[in-house]
Amino acid sequence: MARTADLDRVVLIVLRQMRGPVLLLIVIYAVGISVMALLPGSGPDGGRMSLFHAFYFLTYTTTTTGFGEIPEAFSELQRLWAIFCLFMGVIGWLYAVGSIIQLVQNPHFRQALAEQNFAHNVTRIAQPFFIVCGFGDTGSLLARGLSDEGWVGVIIDSEPDRIKALGLRDYQVTMVGTCADASVPRHLLDAGIQHPLCRGVVALTNNEHINLKIAVMARFLNPAVRVVSRSTDPRHQEELAMLDSMEVVDPFDSFARQLSAAVHVPLLNVLTDWLIGARDVDLNKPPLLPRGTWILCGYGRMGRHLHEELRKLDIPLIAIDPKMEDADTVKQKIIGHTTDKTLRQARIEQAVGIVAGTDSDSNNLSILLRARALNKEIFRVVRQNRHEHEIAFNAANAHLIMQPSLVTARRILLMLIAPLIAPFLEYLRQHHVIVLESLVHRLKKAVGDDKPQLWTTEITSTDAMAVASLQRRGYAVTVGDICRSPADRKQLLGCVPMVLARDKQIVMLPQTGHVLELGDHILFCGTLHAQRLLEATLNNHYTLHYLITGTEEPRSYFFRWLERRRSRVEQSQT
Repeated sequence: MARTADLDRVVLIVLRQMRGPVLLLIVIYAVGISVMALLPGSGPDGGRMSLFHAFYFLTYTTTTTGFGEIPEAFSELQRLWAIFCLFMGVIGWLYAVGSIIQLVQNPHFRQALAEQNFAHNVTRIAQPFFIVCGFGDTGSLLARGLSDEGWVGVIIDSEPDRIKALGLRDYQVTMVGTCADASVPRHLLDAGIQHPLCRGVVALTNNEHINLKIAVMARFLNPAVRVVSRSTDPRHQEELAMLDSMEVVDPFDSFARQLSAAVHVPLLNVLTDWLIGARDVDLNKPPLLPRGTWILCGYGRMGRHLHEELRKLDIPLIAIDPKMEDADTVKQKIIGHTTDKTLRQARIEQAVGIVAGTDSDSNNLSILLRARALNKEIFRVVRQNRHEHEIAFNAANAHLIMQPSLVTARRILLMLIAPLIAPFLEYLRQHHVIVLESLVHRLKKAVGDDKPQLWTTEITSTDAMAVASLQRRGYAVTVGDICRSPADRKQLLGCVPMVLARDKQIVMLPQTGHVLELGDHILFCGTLHAQRLLEATLNNHYTLHYLITGTEEPRSYFFRWLERRRSRVEQSQT
């Protein structure tokens, strides 16, 4: 609900703007009606007009209706006063209408009214939602991902044009937005940070300090809500890490890990993109990055992370950058801009890959052209800084495009919709030889050509009523039981249990015989149809009983009585 302070602010602006016009109209009507009622009429007895007739006359003449002189023809004095009242009324109403137009155009009034409407719209949200602070490239991509996954987003951005663009997007679910400073506590309150359905706050502004401030404010306003912040500054990352349960995403570190996985574990890199629903991803043909000497053009924030990750894989790296005097950890470096001369100096003819990783899109595209001219077979990786340049980068024919905003949006989307995915991917990174190929085979069999869905199921007395009911009766419900098809228990649903979390214990790829307990959280990957069937099974006592025992439990009172009677007869015979 909109706070009283917001309503008072709107009312105050209206009263202050309309005080003069309203007082002027009151004076004009009061004087006009009083004098008209005192002036003598044209009748033989000089009867005066009543106050009601005077008010009625001024009312219909103000609307230019003109019903005539009532209750009888006016005297000369009355007509003279009517002329005066008409001119004064026109002036008063012109002044009032002009004030109303100024009020509508008043930025403070419009902002207060917009904030009130925004807070009211947030209270009408009836499903879980996330607050996204910042609607730039990353925020826009994240909002699109949330919409595709069926999650509601509440958007806050300080740029009016971005909020206007929000209203033009064709989202599948509700996306509420407002133009405001997200670091101000009352705007976070308006966005529903204390709403029981709020699932998290994401700080994605272009200002590191504002992201830190949003995270701090969100932690104090609602300590239970998840807070995710983008940060590329080590100092701010350290400050954010001091906050409890804070999740920090560095797009350059994320891409460095992604590139490292593409070299070391290509199937894991493709699987991650497939899980998030990226287009043109083929699990059967993961792209293989060549091993050998790589050239890194640009040793900024992204370059440092890439150098660190590739060094762990013992991949030779030659860095080119005009500002590398303090880069003591780089064994092979060339101080200067990326030109044909420096590329030849880096022996591009023998290199297997090149990374154009500067903070200028035009420079990166130019590096690609030079590299392709000097070595047509070299593997080309390019950094795309602005999402609006996507068409040009697609035309550049690079093997791998690193877009920080897209990398960040995908990473955060995975964290939001599947909180257990991070430890699972780290587990696959460490045990890829043993389980990765088997997992990919199971996922392809379960999902097929459908879009993969990630969801977390909570085994509680409210979200899994059938499980709780059968456990009270002594039945052991396993992971395999809830993954059976209600149509035929011998068949499995199109889903794979990936992680089971119980208290502080995490089980990766739980077996079908793993017994469930209340409080368990299970991360599934499968089809949307399988998700709906599984959720229905968890809350249908009779369906789950059939999946566990293979027999259908009587549903009506008569058949339950008949079943008890049959059981007693069998017991007496034995």
